[in-house]
Amino acid sequence: MGLNSFSKTVDLLHRAMDASVIRRDVIADNLANAQVPNFKRSEVNFESELKRALETEKERPALELTLTNPKHIPNWRERDYREVQPRRVLDYVSTSRNNGNNVDAEQEMMLGLQNQMTYTLLAQAESFEFSQINLVLR
Repeated sequence: MGLNSFSKTVDLLHRAMDASVIRRDVIADNLANAQVPNFKRSEVNFESELKRALETEKERPALELTLTNPKHIPNWRERDYREVQPRRVLDYVSTSRNNGNNVDAEQEMMLGLQNQMTYTLLAQAESFEFSQINLVLR
């Protein structure tokens, strides 16, 4: 199913806004557990995976391998960006306190502020898209 430019743009904005809402909840959970011994913070991965999926729509490798057996692994595969979902990932590597907790409240607050600004920007971009349609329809 092909999407026109407007539909794809609005869909991408919705997906990014959804990821931002999930990220807000994850940051709130991290902050709520900032004093819990051995608690490990989480983060949300979405944008980088979405970017990779969108790049497969444009770029094909210079040499695409021919698969002669269904068990062969292809060197390139187009990905539908609509299959990319936000993933909550546990940061179990770092430790910032002696009690095993790795939540830095100041960093989480900054991430929360950045996330809120991103969400606002996405909402404004979506509003702009619809205002352009409104302009055409008048």
